[in-house]
Amino acid sequence: MSRFQWCAIAVCVLLNTLDGFDVLVMSFTAKTISGEWHIDSGTLGLLMSSGLAGMALGALLVAPWADRIGRRPVILIGLPVAAAGMMLSSASQNWQQLAMLRLLTGVGIGAVLACSNVIAGEFASRRWRGLAVSLNSTGYAVGATIGGISSVALIDHYGWRSVFLAGGLATLAVIPVAFLLLPESLDFLLSRRPANALNRVNSLARRMGQPMLPELPERDASKPRSAGGLRRLLAPDLRRSTLVLWGAFFLVMAAFYFVTSWTPTLLVEAGMSSTQSLTGGTLLNLGGVFGTALLGALAARYALNSVLRVYLFVSAALVMIFAASTGTLVLAFCIGAVIGVAVNGCIAGLYALTPSVYPTPLRATGVGAAISVGRVGAIIAPSAAGRLLDAGWTPLALYVATGAVFLAAGLLLFGMRRKQPAPAASRQVSPARQS
Repeated sequence: MSRFQWCAIAVCVLLNTLDGFDVLVMSFTAKTISGEWHIDSGTLGLLMSSGLAGMALGALLVAPWADRIGRRPVILIGLPVAAAGMMLSSASQNWQQLAMLRLLTGVGIGAVLACSNVIAGEFASRRWRGLAVSLNSTGYAVGATIGGISSVALIDHYGWRSVFLAGGLATLAVIPVAFLLLPESLDFLLSRRPANALNRVNSLARRMGQPMLPELPERDASKPRSAGGLRRLLAPDLRRSTLVLWGAFFLVMAAFYFVTSWTPTLLVEAGMSSTQSLTGGTLLNLGGVFGTALLGALAARYALNSVLRVYLFVSAALVMIFAASTGTLVLAFCIGAVIGVAVNGCIAGLYALTPSVYPTPLRATGVGAAISVGRVGAIIAPSAAGRLLDAGWTPLALYVATGAVFLAAGLLLFGMRRKQPAPAASRQVSPARQS
């Protein structure tokens, strides 16, 4: 792993930091917005879900273009869309306008999220791929933590609109950074071979400290040259792994976004102040920074699938315990931080596992589809939680149900094929230098 490779991964981490802020901005501002516009829990759940719906569209419809035109161009398209959506959200006059702008923001974020995870995995060596993608997910937790801390100060002094504006300006500022420092994927160049591919490959090889190639290596005739579209994900050789991944993404994303979106609001209903509830939500995200990094370190030594299952089972137990601890402030905060370690690690594990399942020409399509299916669960969960609260469900019952969802996802992963196709990213430019 050269310094250049780690630099490319660091840019992806930065992109995910913005994603963490942008995606959870509704969680940070929900109570203030509902008070100003006098909206009920069901409508608030719809607002929380609108950004996730946009992410599903971006991951499903925009991200697959990364298998055709490259990972870097799609990211550079998604960033301005997300920035515009965030800044315009700060000027919303009603919840309907905000919902539509959150949808637009989500489209940009969904495209960036899928492609940044693919690039992080493709620039990492085989040994460090799990850590690289997990660090990428750490960026999400860092962004969510920064968002929670800054939201307290911004809302107190400037109102909820300032939180959206700050996120939009930060996203806008990162565009030139991505343009200058984010390289195109080596795997994409070798597989798709766009114009001037040899020179671009040699430029990357030089920056990675590897020898130049006189010509591009011969194609493997047994491997597809094009993505083949979403239908290819359900071909006989990939169907089982794809369906297991889709099921796991759906369940884990539903549980994760319920926990991260509703915890601050439900802590208020349990008797805490708004400031205490935001602190609890921030501690949950802060725990995610350590959880994702720990998962990556464990994945460098143990099978990622096994590590991920342990995370899921631990998350199931902790969420149920947390539901019974909200009456004691210190205990709730401590358990919330540990839950952050576990549930964020579950997301990081799924992101790290998915790129290894698919070949290079199908990788962005596969990751984007998995994220999109996951976002369906994420869309349903916050909205359904709002409806259930209106129907008389208690926070305790909701958290117990969420623990059962984590448990089901862990059991489902036992159905994953034990032998995965060798990722194309494990090959280096020169056969003499294997990672």
